[in-house]
Amino acid sequence: MTNADRWLLPDGIDEILPPQARSIEQLRRHLLDYLDNCGYDLVIPPALEYLDSLLTGTGKDLDLKTFKVTDQLSGRLMGLSADTTPQVARIDAHSLAPEGISRLSYCRTVFHTKPGSLLASRTPTQIGAELYGEAGIRADVEIISVMLSLLEQSGISSVHLDIGNVGLFRILASAAELTDSQLNELSDLLKLRCSSDTRGWLKTNLSDQTLIQAFSVLADLQGSTASLKERLNELQGLVPDTAEEIGYLREVTDRLSQRFPEISMTCDLTELRGYDYHTGLVFAAYVPGYGDAVAQGGRYDETGAVFGRARPATGFSADLKVLARLGQRNAGEKLCVSAPVSDDPALWQTIQQLRSEGKRVLVQLNEDDIPCDQRLQLIDGQWQLTSA
Repeated sequence: MTNADRWLLPDGIDEILPPQARSIEQLRRHLLDYLDNCGYDLVIPPALEYLDSLLTGTGKDLDLKTFKVTDQLSGRLMGLSADTTPQVARIDAHSLAPEGISRLSYCRTVFHTKPGSLLASRTPTQIGAELYGEAGIRADVEIISVMLSLLEQSGISSVHLDIGNVGLFRILASAAELTDSQLNELSDLLKLRCSSDTRGWLKTNLSDQTLIQAFSVLADLQGSTASLKERLNELQGLVPDTAEEIGYLREVTDRLSQRFPEISMTCDLTELRGYDYHTGLVFAAYVPGYGDAVAQGGRYDETGAVFGRARPATGFSADLKVLARLGQRNAGEKLCVSAPVSDDPALWQTIQQLRSEGKRVLVQLNEDDIPCDQRLQLIDGQWQLTSA
């Protein structure tokens, strides 16, 4: 590496400079305060921990995203956290182990070996919330409501909510007794939303015509719950075991529509993000002009079992830097006060008083220092604020 290249950062690694850094930090404090107001207690998991704990129950996608190192003290593999959710699940199941409902929040940098998309950073500042101990509709409605409210608190408008239900795919896959390789192949086809290729695969791999038709219906289930009513009824008629999950989906969307009538909402039953990890509803929020989800989450009831406590769980996360970039929230500018260089104890006391009141006070080290809005001047033996 030449001297000229030493300032370069790796691809996908970003640094935040003034004034954006101040805006992001102010937004972080505001959103964590809002989550606290919603009853979510802040936790700060370690950035580095043993790999077998870090990747428990998360599937191969997170494994590929995780930087791995060897612990020189124990010889065991460790990983830099690529997702906070599994760590918070461990905290709920083992470190805290509360009875009843638990609400936890977090905001910290995570590390990805590769960016998740062309728009994504390899060091996103992940902010989110997790709710444990409640398996019913009320918990899913609450966590999605908190996510949508958090976006509103970030100054993000024109949000579109997309909701899926991995549980429907799981029911059909179980009925068809698909192997692991077949599960991967079919889920990949459904994610591509190519109905013709999906139907071709179904005819080749399945013999039960009812299940072939049921999967074919699933492949076409994208739209509002109202527009999907007939197709959902058809799926329920083909596989009656799907009735509960379909009813659950309808109830959640109805309640959210009442709370957020201004937000457009669709259902996408081919959204199988993390199907080997999520166990029920999955959801994501989008805004016009940005190609990735600005926040996403879902239900993952089985993750805590490996830590000794299987708990119902649902949650969401977002990249704080993306929220700051897309949001219209005004961070507000502080007035800057300049003070001369002086050994006068009274000046020092005045400077400290102004700083404790929230004012930004700079001691002007030379005439080329940063210009300010006001300045401290000695007038009649008293240090007073005057216009700069």
